[in-house]
Amino acid sequence: MEKWRTAERRGKGLDHAAMSADETQPKACDERIDLSVAASYQAENGSITTVGSMESEKAAYAFLPQTPIESTDDHLVEFAEAMRTLRQVAEGKAAAQAEAAEWKRKYELEKAVKAHKHHSLIKGCSNCVKDKLEHLASKLTLETASADQAGCCGNHGICSRQILQDQCPGPNRKSDDDKIVGQKAPFRLSWGLNGDKSGQHKHDFVSFEKGDITTAERSNKQILLKWESPPQTVLFVTKPNSSAVHTLCSEMIRWLKEHNNMNIFVEPRVSKELVTEDSYFNFIQTWDNDQEMKTLHTKVDLIVTLGGDGTVLWAASLFRGPVPPVVAFSLGSLGFMTPFPSEQYRECLGNVLKRPFTITLRSRLQCQVIRDAAKDEVETEEPIIVLNEITIDRGMSSYLTYLECYCDSSFVTCVQGDGLIISTTSGSTAYSLAAGGSMVHPQVPGILFTPICPHSLSFRPLILPEYVTLRVQIPFNSRGQAWASFDGKGRIQLGPGDALICSISPWPVPTACLVDSTTDFLRSIHEGLHWNLRKSQSLDGPAA
Repeated sequence: MEKWRTAERRGKGLDHAAMSADETQPKACDERIDLSVAASYQAENGSITTVGSMESEKAAYAFLPQTPIESTDDHLVEFAEAMRTLRQVAEGKAAAQAEAAEWKRKYELEKAVKAHKHHSLIKGCSNCVKDKLEHLASKLTLETASADQAGCCGNHGICSRQILQDQCPGPNRKSDDDKIVGQKAPFRLSWGLNGDKSGQHKHDFVSFEKGDITTAERSNKQILLKWESPPQTVLFVTKPNSSAVHTLCSEMIRWLKEHNNMNIFVEPRVSKELVTEDSYFNFIQTWDNDQEMKTLHTKVDLIVTLGGDGTVLWAASLFRGPVPPVVAFSLGSLGFMTPFPSEQYRECLGNVLKRPFTITLRSRLQCQVIRDAAKDEVETEEPIIVLNEITIDRGMSSYLTYLECYCDSSFVTCVQGDGLIISTTSGSTAYSLAAGGSMVHPQVPGILFTPICPHSLSFRPLILPEYVTLRVQIPFNSRGQAWASFDGKGRIQLGPGDALICSISPWPVPTACLVDSTTDFLRSIHEGLHWNLRKSQSLDGPAA
């Protein structure tokens, strides 16, 4: 309504401008202008078709017989300027009147919608009234959207001018006076890291799209590996001191070489044994020093392990950076990470080499010991990568361990007991489970924080998110020392003031699945742990 009145006021202002332009005409002249000159000027500048312009034009022609001929040039210039002003005023007035009529029509239409809505809320609307009301509302909505389309950003996202209001009438909708009109606040999300030296990398577990936060596909779907080109090189890692494993290893190497023409890498120990046994194995390759071992990931396409979970841990320790996919054959006593049966190795390896297969990304922990005597980070020891867990215990001391634990910059607790286990989700079924921790699916992103025989009975295990950094420090007032072991080996002594920093490594271990991650995990806890295995209740009660 206010816009309609504003448009009417603009039209009236234009009328006053036209009157001022008419008053600028000369009122007395001694000579007359030839009418043909005026007619030719009018034809040159075009005709004005509005009512106001026609009246002004007639007034101008009425003055022509009284115009002096001697001052033709000067008065022609003034006459041209007056005619141009009249045309601009007339066009502006016509536009203002059209705008006022359009806003008046919208106001009347909105008023009719409001009246019908009020009538239907009080007396109840029939089907005819409802149809008419919906037609009016949809017409008003479409017209408003078309009118405001020019002001939209056009990016098909959340526009800063977006209106949040009810546009569909009905008995459960709010009245026009109670409509919530506002703007949806835009926001931007980014990944945050604890400094460039933290060793943490971005993990796309969530996606941010159109102002909404959704779970990314990686966290809720099985991961599939498909070779872009056929793999050429296989590394064998075997369980030592086992004649059955040695026999199976030589048989698998022969089959891969003769039927698939694969390049074979083995450990130096295995290479020496095979070459000494038979000169046929002279084609196998190995490494001579640690420097060559660090470049294995650039040469090896696939890792085959023959043994139990300990063999998988040893194979993962050979790679400090990227790890090739691991196909683990079960030849041990317990196998939570070895789903493939050794008796069917031809079929299993054939499927892995030629077809897409599912994998489990098993997170690893990156650990670093910082000594109190170290003056800067240059003097710190090299990081240690583990697949299962880090264990901090009291060693030979009869005193309880006393450890201060921090999560990023937040204090967690003081551990008093036999020790502490910091585990990956793959290691949840190992030492952490024996200490009272939970069994966690290996693809769940997290870090397990499990105390060993704590002094307080309320000290229960925790599961922390994978992006945090844990710091375990030996306080200076500790009675004894502590010992840290990494995947059951590499034992290091920690003294007062020393600290152990743990975070998730950016390089996980991809292990091939026999079926999929969940099926393999459940099968392993059923068969390996006999989880929730009990006799069924007898049904020898009284007959009904």
